[in-house]
Amino acid sequence: MDAMHPAAQRRAHVTAQVRRWCEEARVDGAHRELSADAAVLIAAGHLDEPTRQVLANRRHIGRPLPDIGGFGALRALADDYVRLDHKARAMRPGALQVLASYRAGEVERRLLTARARFTHSPAHYANGVRTIRRDRRDGVHLEPAQRDALFDALARTPAPLGEHRTDQATAAAVNVAAERLAGLTERTRWAAAGRRAADALGATVGQPGDRFADRFDALLYLAGTLYDRIDGSAAWHSDHFAVQRAQLDLADELTQIAVDTLALRGIGGELATAMQAAHGEAAREQIRSRQRALEPVWDQLVERVAALARIGDLLGEAEGRLRSIAAVQRTMSLDSRIDELVARAGNREMSTANTHNVGDQIGGVDELILGCQALLHGDILALQTRSR
Repeated sequence: MDAMHPAAQRRAHVTAQVRRWCEEARVDGAHRELSADAAVLIAAGHLDEPTRQVLANRRHIGRPLPDIGGFGALRALADDYVRLDHKARAMRPGALQVLASYRAGEVERRLLTARARFTHSPAHYANGVRTIRRDRRDGVHLEPAQRDALFDALARTPAPLGEHRTDQATAAAVNVAAERLAGLTERTRWAAAGRRAADALGATVGQPGDRFADRFDALLYLAGTLYDRIDGSAAWHSDHFAVQRAQLDLADELTQIAVDTLALRGIGGELATAMQAAHGEAAREQIRSRQRALEPVWDQLVERVAALARIGDLLGEAEGRLRSIAAVQRTMSLDSRIDELVARAGNREMSTANTHNVGDQIGGVDELILGCQALLHGDILALQTRSR
């Protein structure tokens, strides 16, 4: 069997890594929250087409949205409210229930304050008749209902789950259970099987990396992080990749990934609910067939995010090479001074060798940049093919 081509090998490796992270709802390492730009593009996936178009128009002319201290923090606040409110409603009447309701109310008030700041900011939305008419004509006016819908969408910005004491207690309990399982089977013929089961049980907790609510949140967070990485790359905005920038609309790609991911999550949830209510094997098999029909959609979404990951990796390599070019150019700018110094020392041969070496470096870096451009072109074509 022929060895896999390096480019194909790279694609397969990155795709497998993205798939693993999403299926485990856990991304290796610690990551920053998404930028406001990425969060808004993902939130647009929750909204209708007219609202998405207004957001795109505002983005193109540089019309910002209110800053409320980070949309990752907003997601954490919204999750806290849901958790505390559910806990308060589940408790029996009494002093503890009153205290839990008070805590939920405090978080709810903070959410309402954030909503008011976001939806009623006079510095970001037109509030006079003439300015509203002008913004509507220009396609950049967000109606109050659209602002509310956008705030709700931003409150679901994908972000790593916070660590709580309950997580630590659960981990400790699972570890104790694993040790007891291993101990009970230690001197029996099932010792090997017991140890494997204990190892598997212990591996479910304490894994490094950021955890997410589900595979969809993990996928969206990865897509947003890669958008931030690519859009923030000096190499991406350099003249070397002008053609690639024209081929790939990063903002539109992220929004379309969000639209499809959220639609898949919603339909999958409805099918799961239908499965629970289904009576008879024929009805369940019909639902299972529809679930299988959705599997290629998930595969395509993973491939699209993996393509962004490959582009991000290539740009990281290109930035290093561009820094090499800059270093070489700085060296060449010193040539006249170097020549003068070397001439005074009587070592003209050294100067000639140095000049040839600099030229060789420039040629090598140019070849590497061309290689990056070719690989980027292939990844962008693959991305555009899957998005259609």
